[in-house]
Amino acid sequence: MNAQVFADWLRQQGHRIIRTENASWYDAGPRVFQAFPYHQVIRPPEEELAAFLRRQGAIALRYSTPLDAPVGRVSYHVVCENRAYDMPALERRARQGVRHGLERCRVEAIPLDRLAREGWQLVAETCQRQGREVPSSEEAWRRRCRVAASLPGFEAWGALVDGRLVASLLAVQIDDCCELLMQQCQTAFLEAHVNNALAFAVTREVSRRPHVNSIFHTLQSLDAPASVDVFKFRMGYVARPLATRALPPVARSGAGPVDGAARASCRRALPPQGPDEGRRHDPVLPRGKEAGARAGMAGVSCTIAGTRRGCAPRFAGDPGHGSGWPRAMTWPGAGAAPVDRVARQAPPLLRIASDQAPGSRGDVNDDSCSGSC
Repeated sequence: MNAQVFADWLRQQGHRIIRTENASWYDAGPRVFQAFPYHQVIRPPEEELAAFLRRQGAIALRYSTPLDAPVGRVSYHVVCENRAYDMPALERRARQGVRHGLERCRVEAIPLDRLAREGWQLVAETCQRQGREVPSSEEAWRRRCRVAASLPGFEAWGALVDGRLVASLLAVQIDDCCELLMQQCQTAFLEAHVNNALAFAVTREVSRRPHVNSIFHTLQSLDAPASVDVFKFRMGYVARPLATRALPPVARSGAGPVDGAARASCRRALPPQGPDEGRRHDPVLPRGKEAGARAGMAGVSCTIAGTRRGCAPRFAGDPGHGSGWPRAMTWPGAGAAPVDRVARQAPPLLRIASDQAPGSRGDVNDDSCSGSC
């Protein structure tokens, strides 16, 4: 499957698809655009982005770009590129959780029409549990799954207890990358570790496929609790460092007014603005209009989730645990401080921030969504 099929999937759900010279985009919200496929790292010229915003009347867009790009904030993709993925790739507590989960449930591929019928309750409970807005509606969910069933490359997996679907996962293969689009679990079975069992079984199966070189789990989450990514790292996934860029709502000729719905969709698609200290000027934003961007997000504040017990994420290419963060990429202090390009000049400090509350269950996998679901 290629990106065009993924575009067809989005289009048949009612999304607008825009193709520029170096990227594909879809409307993640009113006048807010996300680049896809999600795992793609791009470097579109400033002129292309400015023209795109102007022609589409867009107020915001988001994409991943290389670390050496002159703009953007430090972020990461959560990926697995381990073809020998199995129990040894997991942390000790994660292994215990997976074993417990596999004793409680059976993991298997399920028809997409079953996911359409039974998956919505899992989606709603997962979002409510994480304090996130429930996306769309049950009707839209059913349409999403049924469109996927009509296209090549999509697959659904489930964790079943006594024949009942208690956790599910939707995935798609694009070229040599398998993207895990959504994973959700019924709250009553979260402590039974069925979500861990599901993530492990699917990752182990997919990593052995000859035409899959990478499994993409998620962009760095912008609206889920920061502790959500901890589970993925404990499950043997690694952080691939890169930069993320989000262009915020600004007053532009021809863009029209920014109404309440557009502002709300922008806040959902982009994270809150961090402190101005050290923030680079974004050349796509007219200097005289940067103040107008205060209503939206003039910069992207990103943190990397770890744990209080020293469970820093592994970074791609790093055989150790958390020691592979590029030396030029330094951390600007303890706590959940925003990371920006100026922070790279600070003294090396590889402390990882955590939003996990003391005593929280970091060994319970509670995933939701890889992109803008």
